[in-house]
Amino acid sequence: MQQESIPFYKTGYFSSLICDYLDKKSDLRPFYNRFPNLKNFKKQLKEKELFFSEEARSILVKTLKSQYVNFETSEITNQNIESLNLTNTYTVTTGHQLNLFTGPLYFLYKIVSTINLCKELKIKYPKYNYVPIYWMATEDHDFEEINYFNFKGKKVQWNKEVSGAVGELSTEGLEAVFNLFSQDLGQTKNAEYLKNIFKKTYLEHDNLTDATRFLANELFDDYGLVIIDANEADLKRLFIPFVEEELFNQSSFKAVSRTNELLDDSYNIQVNPREINLFYLKDKLRERIVFEESVYKVLNTDIIFSKSEIKKVLSEHPERFSPNVIMRPLYQEVILPNLCYIGGGGELAYWFQLKQFFDDAKVPFPILLLRNSVLIQTESQQKKLQKLNISNQNLFLKRDAFINNKVREISNIDIDFSPQKELLLNQFKDLYKLAEQTDKSFLGAVKAQEVKQLKGLENLEKRLLKAQKKKLSDHVSRMIEIQNALFPNESLQERNTNFSEFYLEFGVTLIEHLIENLDPLKSEFLVLTI
Repeated sequence: MQQESIPFYKTGYFSSLICDYLDKKSDLRPFYNRFPNLKNFKKQLKEKELFFSEEARSILVKTLKSQYVNFETSEITNQNIESLNLTNTYTVTTGHQLNLFTGPLYFLYKIVSTINLCKELKIKYPKYNYVPIYWMATEDHDFEEINYFNFKGKKVQWNKEVSGAVGELSTEGLEAVFNLFSQDLGQTKNAEYLKNIFKKTYLEHDNLTDATRFLANELFDDYGLVIIDANEADLKRLFIPFVEEELFNQSSFKAVSRTNELLDDSYNIQVNPREINLFYLKDKLRERIVFEESVYKVLNTDIIFSKSEIKKVLSEHPERFSPNVIMRPLYQEVILPNLCYIGGGGELAYWFQLKQFFDDAKVPFPILLLRNSVLIQTESQQKKLQKLNISNQNLFLKRDAFINNKVREISNIDIDFSPQKELLLNQFKDLYKLAEQTDKSFLGAVKAQEVKQLKGLENLEKRLLKAQKKKLSDHVSRMIEIQNALFPNESLQERNTNFSEFYLEFGVTLIEHLIENLDPLKSEFLVLTI
């Protein structure tokens, strides 16, 4: 096994916001609490210790035990749940949607990053316990984002008419998906395991929440992962004061809007707050709450509340109030003794918008850590790259640049016309001087001729490059083939490919290799050859 790390900024796949964060640019400093290094976790531990109550711990453990009652769990997972009663136990959390069969590969990378950070923290600060948490996004309602996964270039899709929160969706209809998927898997030992786990996940559980909990537990309970569904009345009761503040004072809208004004000067805004950032959740319904004409309305329904009525419903049924993308992070940090949130670039981007909101709410803002990113190569793919003399870093180039750079490199003639262009520009400098001294009206004509001749050189360069591509077509086709295999649809493998493709080849060692090789605090893109 071999590995190579590439700085995120050199991949071309990460925003300036994320690259600047990793580079600790001073402009971003007001938008987060502490940078993710081991030293900073000491202060984070102390800050969270002062905030999180024993009552919250008791409710959290009781809820988790209830959610796990019908699931077989490892001893280490059980110990982790029990340990959350202790005041020296803290969590590291990642979150993800309930994607069909985990969705893209980075589902695994998020969780492995979380597990491995807990291990590093235990070594550095052994007096404390650290529990890796997977937060299931059970309250989301965008079915189109989660109803498929990609397998060997095919889209395996679950078609269904749905409404409400996805966690409550019936798994009915997934038997047809299972039958189609099974046909593509083959008959190997690893294929049989994948068939079995898909069947147990979706055909032996009634809803998407239980199915996803089973699947994540099956893959990671040997490493002590604890899976939480926060759509619970007892947990939401802890959040009532913050929901009231949101309903009656629109606190998040004010705070995030101020932050957005500051961020907008340099970066793209990931999410825009609404005046009320809550949904009403009930009976396959998840619709926005708005305040109009002095009453609270649930959009697309006839449900209306006065201020006193909505306060009464919140007190009696807190589970009916569902946080959106702006409020969910605050909810997470209120109900968990959490130190760090691990997410992708898009997730961290909206977390940066929330620091002021957390400060106003007097809730500790977690350390934000970019999840590990990985490109998995097989040994045979690495050998092909070596034969073609293609570096791992070159693989990340966009298709045209990837091919053009290589054709220039291996061509037996020089396709770079930069020296000729420089010579031409120098000649025109003399012509400009001549025109200045004789007749300035000729300056426009000189400029037009300069542009024309430079354009002519560029066209000749492109034609020569095209001719060389044709001459080296066999080499070019092999380059495209290997890049397509590693960057399906010209995108990152981790955002496209499902884990089952690699499990089919590597079996249980796939996750073992990830646990062994992913360093959550290294902050570089890992190219892993298995």
